[in-house]
Amino acid sequence: MAEARKLRSVCAMTTVRNDALFLPRWIAHYGAAFGRENLLVILDGHDQQLPPDAGPVNLIRLPHQPLPRVPAMRRRARVMSDIARGMFRYHDMVIATDVDEFILVDPALGVDLRAYLSALSRPPAAISALGLDVGQHLRLEQPLDPARAFLDQRSFAHVSARYTKPAIATRPLTWGSGMHRIKGRNFRIDPNLFLFHFGMVDYQHATGKTADPDRLATGWEGHLARREALFSHITNAEPLDGDAYFPIARRRQTWLRPLYAPNKPGMIPGNPVVRIPERFRGLV
Repeated sequence: MAEARKLRSVCAMTTVRNDALFLPRWIAHYGAAFGRENLLVILDGHDQQLPPDAGPVNLIRLPHQPLPRVPAMRRRARVMSDIARGMFRYHDMVIATDVDEFILVDPALGVDLRAYLSALSRPPAAISALGLDVGQHLRLEQPLDPARAFLDQRSFAHVSARYTKPAIATRPLTWGSGMHRIKGRNFRIDPNLFLFHFGMVDYQHATGKTADPDRLATGWEGHLARREALFSHITNAEPLDGDAYFPIARRRQTWLRPLYAPNKPGMIPGNPVVRIPERFRGLV
C-alpha cells in the first residue's frame, strides 16, 4: 500500500427506519472515520428522527411507502445509487451500507478507514470488504449489553458472501437489489477490509423483528426466518480460525461465482463459522 499524499473525501450513507440500536453506532463509527459532516442518513418516513447527539450529520427524509420486500430493495438500491451519483460532485468516494453494517480495516495495519482508502493506488470502481455475519452464540454468550462494544461481546461470525458487498464506490455506479452487486461491473474483495453485519448480534433483538407488523405485511417473514437460522449455525458449528480461513474465503468468493450473476461473490457451501480474531475485540 503506497503512502497517501492526500486524504480522500469520503461520504458514508445509509437508510433507516425504526432503529434505535444501530444508527447511533453507525454515526459514531463512520463519523470517526470521515467526519459527521460527511455522513448522509436517509430516514424512511417523516415520523423518523435522528439521535439527539447526531451533530452535523446530513439528513434526507423520504415518505414511507411500504412495498413488498423485493421491489422495496430494488427501489432502495436505485435511490441510493442516484443520491451517490450526486455526492461524487463533492466527494472522492461514497460508501453505502445498511445501518447494521460496519466496514473495518484489519487492526493489524494500524490505520483508520479513511487513511487506508486514501492510500489505495488506482482503486477499481467498487471495492468489497469480506462479509462477516456476526451472531450470538446461544450457549456461550450473554444477551447484548447496549452500553458495551459489540465485538467485546461477540466472538463468532458466519463468513457470508451475502455481506461481501461492493459497498465502497470510487465513481458513479448503479447498485443492484440489496446492494449486493454493481450492475455491469466486476467486483474486487480487498485483502484488508471486513464488513461486519450485526443484524443478528442479539437473539432477542433480532427475533423481535419477526413480529413487526410492517414487515409482515410486506413479505419479510421468510427472509427474517432465514436470517434467524444464523443463531443455530453459530451455536452448533465447530468454529474455524479466522485468520487461517479469511484468505480461503476471499479466493472462493472471487472464483466460485454463480452462473446467473457472475458479478456477485460465490456462496461458500457448508455455512463456515469462524472465531473472530482477538485484535478486533472492543471495536464497534
